[in-house]
Amino acid sequence: MTYFEQLHPWCVVRLLPDCQRVTVARFRRRNAALDYGQVLRRLVPQGLFEVVFDAAAVPLNCPNDSGQTLGCLESRRGQ
Repeated sequence: MTYFEQLHPWCVVRLLPDCQRVTVARFRRRNAALDYGQVLRRLVPQGLFEVVFDAAAVPLNCPNDSGQTLGCLESRRGQ
C-alpha cells in the first residue's frame, strides 16, 4: 500500500459485472468522496458508483493524539 493510499482512505469505486470493481478516485474526507460520487452518477447514469472506506489503508500501529497506538486501544477493549 502506498503512502498516498494511506492518506486517502475514502474511495469512489465503479461496480462492474461479476463482482468486480475499479477504484475511480481516492479522498481524505468522506464528504469529498460523496460529492464526487454524486457528480459521477449524474455524468454517467448507466454506471454504478459507490463510496467505500478502505480499512486496509489505515495503519493499526500509528500513534494517535494521546500517544497510544490503535493496536493498544483494541487490546484494552477486550479486557
